[in-house]
Formats: sequence, structure tokens, C-alpha cells
Amino acid sequence: MIARMRAFVFRYFVIFCIAFASCKETPRQEVRRLPDGLLLGTATAAYQVEGAWNEDGKTENIYDYLTHTNTCYATDCGNGDVAANSYHMYKRDVEMMRELGIDFYRFSLSWNRLLPTSFPDKINQAGVDYYNNLINEMLKYNIEPVVTLFHWDLPQKLQQLGGWTNPHVVDWFGDYVKVAFELFGDRVKYWITINEPHQVCYYGYGTEMLAPALNLTGEADYLCAKNLLLAHARAYHIYDQEFRPKQDGMIFITINTEWYEPASDSDDDVEAANDLIQFRWGQYAHPIYSKSGDFPDVMKKRIGELSEKQGFLRSRLPEMSQEEIDYVRGTSDLFGLNHYSTYFSYRNVSTEQYYSQILGPSFNSDSGALTYQLPEWRIGESPITMYVPWGFYNLLTYIRNEYDNIPVFITENGMATHGGLIDNDRVTYYRGYMSAMLDAIEEGSNIMGYTAWSLMDNFEWLRGYTERFGIYEIDFEDPARPRTPRKSAYVYKEIVRSRTIDMNYEPDMSIPMTIDA
Repeated sequence: MIARMRAFVFRYFVIFCIAFASCKETPRQEVRRLPDGLLLGTATAAYQVEGAWNEDGKTENIYDYLTHTNTCYATDCGNGDVAANSYHMYKRDVEMMRELGIDFYRFSLSWNRLLPTSFPDKINQAGVDYYNNLINEMLKYNIEPVVTLFHWDLPQKLQQLGGWTNPHVVDWFGDYVKVAFELFGDRVKYWITINEPHQVCYYGYGTEMLAPALNLTGEADYLCAKNLLLAHARAYHIYDQEFRPKQDGMIFITINTEWYEPASDSDDDVEAANDLIQFRWGQYAHPIYSKSGDFPDVMKKRIGELSEKQGFLRSRLPEMSQEEIDYVRGTSDLFGLNHYSTYFSYRNVSTEQYYSQILGPSFNSDSGALTYQLPEWRIGESPITMYVPWGFYNLLTYIRNEYDNIPVFITENGMATHGGLIDNDRVTYYRGYMSAMLDAIEEGSNIMGYTAWSLMDNFEWLRGYTERFGIYEIDFEDPARPRTPRKSAYVYKEIVRSRTIDMNYEPDMSIPMTIDA
């Protein structure tokens, strides 16, 4: 009954959004001003840019292991052994931040670089020095560090012990983050516990797309989800109780939140869109941000019923005790939000039959819904980039309504190209999505920061170096790894400088990118 009521409310919300979004396609102001206080920055992640995979005491993580044992895991058979070589080029990276004039830079810590045994019995001074040097170099120029504690690169040793499916990972993660808070918390005021939990659990434990590539969907991904939520909560409570009183920072989780739009206004399609929201990111948002906590009701109901039909003695979704529900609920100062695209969602009889007969017990069978995207949404060469800014607006509006307008920090937004300095499609993408963000802000959404993904080209997991997200291009064929600003870098610099989005601004790229006084 509760799930049906949620679908009913959601139906009228999306019908309103569809009607409103169509208005957003009309010509808008050519120049739009950003609100005062909105933080603007860029981001990367340790494995994707650092390189130096086995230097100065760093040990093996799950991506080192995966890309070395399956040398063509990535589309181009690449790996992060050298990547952008940021471990040795951090001063150039900070110089790029200064050229852009950004307020902050989001990066992640390598667990293995700090704790080579995976545990706090040994702290690697070389790793500590690297992050101290990066943080201090940024602060020298008033660039705020936003630090992600875990961005997918789990120590391989811990994976051999079960990784995120082992309940002891809650303690392991707590021990690691405590070291990080002690080492860097005097200067870091924004902490992100975990990046994109659905991607960690579903794509890493439920499929072979991300490390550790277990492909145990419908079981391992749910074990991962519960343990990851508890580990996030452990990090939050450690910071809140032991470090916040003296360090006075903020701590939150970042969730990848795509928008799911009903393919029609039928009950089935509206319910399918709502269910996908709950399964794909409500699975993590609901236990933390809702008043009731716990996994979404629709997940508990559907997985429980299907598990029983499939002959399991208990639900494949592990139960959270009331103590665990209370421990997780409210453990995020902000809503960290990554967003890239939008999907139409639907469900019908053939959908249900397909999933139950073909897939058997699985995450997709449990959610029981399908998605598609329209070909006209595609922008540029990359098949993974779809331009749907109205979906971003709908998403931000939904979060405002669903979670009492919690402050939102947009920690990733961007698009891939296949290279080249004249990236007009990326310029269009950023302008469109930032304008959709402004629409939501003007209607009351509490958005405190926006992050362009990414500062530079990097190792893009399964797609290696074939997909380029950077506003700075990197020549990976050159051992020197030169960084060159793309057109999008010039445009983003002007957005940061002027605090406006000018739809007609054309940069003069013959003038070298420089650091403003």
C-alpha cells in the first residue's frame, strides 16, 4: 500500500515535470548569473590519474590486480599504472586549477598508498608526503581540498578477505578513515566517505564491468550494499564524534543519481520509473536521508517475494536491524550528487517474463523494469554521452521535494569525447546542465557546489583511455604527459571568473591559458 501511494505521488510529480521541462526547451536568457556563494570546482580520482602504482611503498589495489591479471579488461587494454602521472606532476595539476580560478578541487586518497598493509599498523610516509604536498600546494592558492576517502580502489588484500561482502569491512574502513582524519583533517574541511555506492556494489560485485568483477548479481551486490552503508556510517560517526569538534568540517556520501522518467503516464511505467529510482540510488539515499531509514519498501517487498518464490529461506536483501537503521539514518551533512544522464523507464508483462525466465535471481530481475534513451539525445562521438538537461532539473526538483531540500553538492557532472581540443559538444553540455541547475536553484533547490568531471583526461575504468572526460587534454603517448586546455577549459574559466553562463561567449584559444592575478 505504501509503495503504491509513493508511485501515485510520483506519477503526478513526473507529469508536472514533463510539462515544466517542455517549457525549459524554449529560448532562455543568453547570460545567466550564478548565485553568490555557489562553489565551482573540478574533480579526479586516485587510480584514474595518480599512476606510480607500485612506487614509494604503495601496494596493490583491486584495479592493479584486475588490469594486470586480465590485461585487456579495458577496451584499449590500458591500465592506471602511469595514467596522468599526477603523483609526480601534482604541481602542474594545481597550476591548472589556478588557471581555471576554481574554488575547490575534489580528489581521492589511495588506501594502499597510505596503508600498504591495508591496516593502520604501518603508515606509508611517502604516501602521507604526497597528499600533504598536494593539499598544501592547493591551500597556498586558496583552493579548497574536497577529499574522497574511497573512490573504488579497494586494497586487493581486503578483497581476498571478501571485500565489501565481509562485515568486517566496516571496521577496516573505520580504521583507515580515522588515520586520514588524523593526518589531513586540520586542513581538509570537506570529506566524502564513498563515491557511487551503487556502482561499487552492482557493477563490481553483481557484474564484471568494474573491479572486483565478481558477477554475482542478486546476492553479492546486496551484501555489499548493507556493509557499505554501515561502513559509511562508521566513518561519519568517527568524524562527528572524534574530529568534528576540533576540525569543524563536513562529511557526506556521494551517490550517482541518474533520472528515470516514465515512458508513458500508465501506472506500470510510472511505477517502473519510481522503482528504478529506489533500486538504483534510493537503495543508498533512503537509509541515510529519509526519516524512516532502512532500504526502500519496494526493494524489501519485491526481493522478499521473489526470493521466496525462488526457494530461498530468507530474502536475498539482508535485513537491517533497528539498531543498524538508526546507526545509518542521518549520517550525511549534505547530499553528494553525481549525475550524467536520463532514461525512459517502462514495465510490462513481457518485461516481467524476460527477467524471471532469462535472468533468474538478479538485481535487474528484482527491479523488473527496462530503460531506453532516445537517439536524438546523443551528443558528440561518444556512445555513452546523452544530453538531457531537463532530466537533471527533474532530478534536483525530486531531491528537493523528497528529502526536505537538503543541501546538495554536485560532485560530478560531465561528458566524454574521443579527443581533440575543440570540444564544442562539451561546452554545450556544461552550459545546458548548469542552466538546468540554475532553474532548480531559482525554484528553491539548495545547491551549494558544482563540480566539472573532470579536470583532465584519465583512465576511465572499463573504457580505458578511449573516452576522454577532461577539460584538459593529456597526451598519453608522451611520457611527459603534457596537459593542454580544451575549449571547455577556457569556457569554464570564464564561467568561474564572471560568475555567469554566457551562451554566446567564444574564447580566443590562440591566447595561452594563464593564471589571473
